Amino acid sequence: MAHKVRWGIIGAGKIARKFAEGLRFAKSAELVAIGSRSKERAEQFAAEFGVGRAHGGYENLASDGEVDAVYIATPHPMHKSNSILCLEAHKAVLCEKPFTVNAPEAEQVIAEARRQQVFIMEAMWTRFIPVIAKLRELLGQGAVGEVRMVMADFGFRAEWDPRGRALNPALAGGALLDVGVYGISLASMVLGAAQRVTGLAHIGDSGVDEQAAVVLGYDGGALAVLVCGVRTDTPGEASVIGTEGRIQLGRGWWHGSAMTLVRGKEREIFEIPTEGNGFNYEADEVARCLADGKTESDVIPLDETLAIMRTMDEIRAQWGLKYPME
Repeated sequence: MAHKVRWGIIGAGKIARKFAEGLRFAKSAELVAIGSRSKERAEQFAAEFGVGRAHGGYENLASDGEVDAVYIATPHPMHKSNSILCLEAHKAVLCEKPFTVNAPEAEQVIAEARRQQVFIMEAMWTRFIPVIAKLRELLGQGAVGEVRMVMADFGFRAEWDPRGRALNPALAGGALLDVGVYGISLASMVLGAAQRVTGLAHIGDSGVDEQAAVVLGYDGGALAVLVCGVRTDTPGEASVIGTEGRIQLGRGWWHGSAMTLVRGKEREIFEIPTEGNGFNYEADEVARCLADGKTESDVIPLDETLAIMRTMDEIRAQWGLKYPME
């Protein structure tokens, strides 16, 4: 691209730092502004990353004429309002997953994006790393035949802190929205929208799902078997299993750089290095879409993001898990 996308970030926490680090490796981007509710925190972030513009307040960031696109890195319950703020300012938006707290919120954001005819994409960064791009290529070539099952887990053990992001109902905490969304998105990428949903969760003392197991069913009998946790360190592996073989993604599959194609006794290992921390690839996808005049990505279109949110709503409804803001 002749013109690099000028990025602003709303939020100055851990995930914002990861995105800022990733932008250093993006071919199409430069970080020009940071917005935080605290002017002091914004200035500290700007100094750390060599950013020239530090805004106290999200509205100031959204109205910054030097910003082309905004990465939303705030807690889950703020995604809807922050996204709409930027869309109304005609800024392209990359919103951290989960896209919103629930599907009705996602519908509002998507409707606003389409009304304004402004680009927005869910920041499911795993979709864009090279090994997952290669996975899509292999599946498109029929490398494992007809896909019959997706198995994936993502769990970590957070310290007990009911006021922290992972366990706080007021922040829409819990395993499903934090890390379960990765497995659901993988299953969606491979198998499409689920027709049947079931699952069990342990609701902990703070009132959110500390660990959960979910089974998604599809027309034709395919299944996705998914496990997630925020108080349970799981193996962190994934497999896509077909009628003629399987593809295995090792520990940390959501940010990995290798996978193994197994067909009978034959094994083929694919080593596909990731540049930077992986967040750079989703930034490059935004740039490609903007250069092509698109208002959404073909890799994770808005209707798919909405379907994923509806699946997670249905799962939580079975558990009787509602957040205070719902």
